[in-house]
Amino acid sequence: MATANHNLSNYDKRTIPNAKDFRFGIVVSEWNETITKGLSKGAYDALIDCGALPENIIEWDVPGSFELIYGSKKMLEQKVDAVIAIGCVIQGETKHFDFVCEGVTHGIKELNLSSDTPVIFCLLTDNTMQQSIDRSGGKHGNKGTEAAIAAIKMADLRRKA
Repeated sequence: MATANHNLSNYDKRTIPNAKDFRFGIVVSEWNETITKGLSKGAYDALIDCGALPENIIEWDVPGSFELIYGSKKMLEQKVDAVIAIGCVIQGETKHFDFVCEGVTHGIKELNLSSDTPVIFCLLTDNTMQQSIDRSGGKHGNKGTEAAIAAIKMADLRRKA
């Protein structure tokens, strides 16, 4: 979703299922921790705001964004209704950015294809630190909030389907 002139934190609670009966896993990369902790806070706060119980939210840290795949895979074993994978990769001078972004994208996609539990992709892939700040609680709101709303909706879909 494009973020230009859009606040990621805006949602209408009337259109979102109540999350009180769902369990959520949040897997957070420690790399670019200032950004990922902001995203995690946005996700947690939105889950709570939509009715999730604190005891039904499990949060684990992993060293980097590439490790989100394994962390999310293990989180699926915790009998959660949805997993939110949170990371931040900022463009540098090497191709490492491309490899990590592509690997995480494909890894999360594979988890969604191989599991009955949705894994929500909350990986910022920005060109600058300022862009990441703007999307993790700055002028564009918080992508973590958006990921939490997606997790609630997907958990509800999973239960209904």
